[in-house]
Amino acid sequence: MGKLRKKIRESLSTKVFLVTMLLLSAMGMLAYGLLAVLMPRTYSNTLNENLDRLAKDFISELKLTQYQDSGGLFAQFLQMGEISSVELYAENGVQVPVPYFQADRAYSAEVYEEGDAQAPAPSCQMDGAEGRVQQEATATYTEESGESSPILSNSYYFSFQGEKDRYMLKVYGEAGELAELQAAFLRVIPVLACAVLGASLLASWLYSYVITKPVLKISRISQEMSELKLDWQLGSPRPDELGKLEGSLHFLSQKLAAAIFDLQSANEKLTEDIAREKALEQARLDFFSAVSHELKTPITIIKGQLEGMLLGVGVYQDHGKYLARALEIANTLERMVQELLTVARLETSQGSREDRFDWVKLVQGYLGSQEDLIAQKELEVRCSLPEEAFLSGNQMLMEKVFSNLIGNAIKYTPQGGEILISACAQQGKYAFSVENTGAQIPEESFPKLFDAFYRVEQSRNRGTGGSGLGLYIVQKILGQHGSVCTVANTEKGVKFSFFI
Repeated sequence: MGKLRKKIRESLSTKVFLVTMLLLSAMGMLAYGLLAVLMPRTYSNTLNENLDRLAKDFISELKLTQYQDSGGLFAQFLQMGEISSVELYAENGVQVPVPYFQADRAYSAEVYEEGDAQAPAPSCQMDGAEGRVQQEATATYTEESGESSPILSNSYYFSFQGEKDRYMLKVYGEAGELAELQAAFLRVIPVLACAVLGASLLASWLYSYVITKPVLKISRISQEMSELKLDWQLGSPRPDELGKLEGSLHFLSQKLAAAIFDLQSANEKLTEDIAREKALEQARLDFFSAVSHELKTPITIIKGQLEGMLLGVGVYQDHGKYLARALEIANTLERMVQELLTVARLETSQGSREDRFDWVKLVQGYLGSQEDLIAQKELEVRCSLPEEAFLSGNQMLMEKVFSNLIGNAIKYTPQGGEILISACAQQGKYAFSVENTGAQIPEESFPKLFDAFYRVEQSRNRGTGGSGLGLYIVQKILGQHGSVCTVANTEKGVKFSFFI
């Protein structure tokens, strides 16, 4: 019972079905009850009107007939099927014998004497087949075959021809059909109740299905929307209000899906930005940690040498030798600070200055400035460059790119080695490369080669005088110009290249 109540409470279709079934059943039984009450009453009124019409016609004939001559009229009237019996009363209320015309059934004078108020008052009924007069007690119902049959009665006042006394004629009419009609209604009640219940069940199911189907569909759609399942498709649209509601939900789901997609895209972008900012922040922390470490080393060396010379400890008594070393370290420290300032400008710059310049002249100018070092190391520099090549960018920064790459090649090429500098136009870009002979770079160092303060052990260490910021600065500058520097080992050495 509890489950049934829960189902009724939670199911709209069940509620509609039960309410519709109860209403249809009640309306069907109400219609049958009204029919059972009103039809016999209507039929009774019809019989009564017919009885009244016949009686009035009979009264009209009696008014034209004397009392002793009216027996034939009474006999004819009683032979009518609608007439059950008649009773005749004098003006003082005493029942008067009904006239008759058969001698063998005549009433004696003792039966009726004028003015005898206590005389019996029989009714007269004429047998239609044999013309016999029958006597019976007046009653509203007569017993026939053990069943009660209703009888209609009407009263009329009149006077016989030639008489001043008024008589009352009470006419009884047959109404057995009313009892049969009522019995028929009672007999059909069980069958009708089953038919009404069956029809109510079927009609209620169809009605609840038709009415609640779109509502249940909209309920399912709203449930899916609450779970953010917005990929449902709108079927054939209905022209009524429910169809408009379904269309509005579909439009809302599309808008909601688009908004959620935009929100997810924004969240992903925000997540990427946050991750990138965290990476940049970590890179800055790592960079400044490395800067502090790199600056600490030369400062410590200079401090130690100066303290040794001031105290005159051991070898530090040779002031000229260690002052020269301190100056060399200070120069190295100055170059490092300048490179750090360059990195700081690259990190904080919102956009670089645009110049249009011939970068071939930049390369040639830097090679001219390094002629003494090239001659000292007996290096062979071969250039494969166009006569001129113009590009748009920051001339000062690009000059640093060329000087760092070519300077590294000169610095790390062994005595008597070769350097190949080449450039060519490819699909609207220039491919620039610097290749030098000498020791190759381990491939596991390639991913970290362009990190700040990273040095490859063996040939590329602090002893060569590098700060570890050159390639980092090169990659930063090329990144601002939409390019990237790559490195690869060749058969003879190492090759750096980029497109711009």
